[in-house]
Amino acid sequence: MKFIETRGNDGQHPESVSFSQAILSPISSFGGIYSPESLPDLGTDFLNNHVNSNYKDLARGVLEAFEIDIDPATVDKALALYDEFDDPTNPVPVVKVFNDLYVSELYHGPTRAFKDMALQPFGVVLSSIAQQRNENYLILAATSGDTGPAALETFKNKANVRVACMYPVGGTSDVQRLQMVTEDASNLKVIGVKGDFDDTQNALKRLLASESFNKKLKEKNISLSAANSVNFGRIIFQTIYHIHSYLELVRQKAISMGEKVYLNVPSGNFGNALGGYYAMKMGLPVEKILIASNNNNVLTHLIKTGAYDLRTMSVVATTSPAMDILKSSNIERILFDLFGNVRTKELMQQLDTEKHYQLSEDELKIIQTIFSADYCGDDEGKAYIKNTFAKGYLMDPHTATCFKTYDTCREKNLKTIVYSTAEWTKFSPVIANALTGEIDAHDIDALKSIAAKANIQIPVMINELFNKEVTQKSIIGKEAIEEEILSFL
Repeated sequence: MKFIETRGNDGQHPESVSFSQAILSPISSFGGIYSPESLPDLGTDFLNNHVNSNYKDLARGVLEAFEIDIDPATVDKALALYDEFDDPTNPVPVVKVFNDLYVSELYHGPTRAFKDMALQPFGVVLSSIAQQRNENYLILAATSGDTGPAALETFKNKANVRVACMYPVGGTSDVQRLQMVTEDASNLKVIGVKGDFDDTQNALKRLLASESFNKKLKEKNISLSAANSVNFGRIIFQTIYHIHSYLELVRQKAISMGEKVYLNVPSGNFGNALGGYYAMKMGLPVEKILIASNNNNVLTHLIKTGAYDLRTMSVVATTSPAMDILKSSNIERILFDLFGNVRTKELMQQLDTEKHYQLSEDELKIIQTIFSADYCGDDEGKAYIKNTFAKGYLMDPHTATCFKTYDTCREKNLKTIVYSTAEWTKFSPVIANALTGEIDAHDIDALKSIAAKANIQIPVMINELFNKEVTQKSIIGKEAIEEEILSFL
């Protein structure tokens, strides 16, 4: 399968690339990104063939359908990392909460967040390609809290790879920050940036597209790539768990094969939702994809009105910080798939230069046949956490936003799959406050409180963080990012 450019070709880039080329160099002409030239058919026959497959066999089937140019031994090595999750036989449990609501728990990997689902195998794949080519890569990562720990975990001590990870100072939980700043592998650099997530993501995109920065790296015999979901190597692995979750409902006899469901996704950068969109286009029986936002509700505005308008908006700090994002990178792939590269280039360049764009009435109607959206305020989210805990289920504040869209966005009485993106341990002060009203300044106090109330154990890998040495101490202004990374190299 070939991958093509979302904004068309500038004459300087190849018109199409292989999967391995797309993940090694994810930025294409005019600052665009890569998307599949076509999608495989994963309809009824594929689903029936995999109804009893384990997660790794399903993943292997999806990757084979994409015809990626990665050798089978590397794929097997990458997928073997799912054996290190809490339950090797079922790395993604799908748990019934209500009669028509099931939660797909994506957080049972090493960093307790859904980013492990894609970044664990992605790290093996990219490092293996680099070694086979005898090339050295700098991987850039910008994080609102979960991509960073997962990227650092998957790439630490990997050959031919170094990582520079940027996070917004004060914009993550204690646990997320400690997962990053206690990493001590020599090939990792963690950079606290005085700003918000959009500042770090803008820096990442600028550096990926910067001729002068790439030239300086070439002088050091280093090439540049990224661990964010601008990289399709992330997205391809994020399609798999949507298919798995559907098949789990079939296996649990909650639905019959072919019965449609709602996919309900908490969304910031839209990668998780994009994986669901591709699964839907490839034949997964999906009625609609419900997009849950927090008070940074630019996606809700887009899906309800067709307007993507950042002119009067700035990032608002919320209790679901991994979604505190205004420029959602993967909307670009949706626009490209629906409206083509000419229109996508026009819209994205207008967003870059004027901070807004407006879809036409016909374009909005198409978007609304696929997506519905709503947003959940902090107090609403805490109420959902408290009420759902009283019914026997403990969830984090990002998952809680999906319970709002479950209430407001469904038009039919169909089963709903909510995607839980983080374990309760990642955002314990919010959850403790929701459950008891207490206000904890530090995660460790909230963790102990919740563990006692819910009669559960704090996972060892979380508990250990509070006794580890802080080794990554860089905190800088956003204007100094490039200099800091070059100094690291």
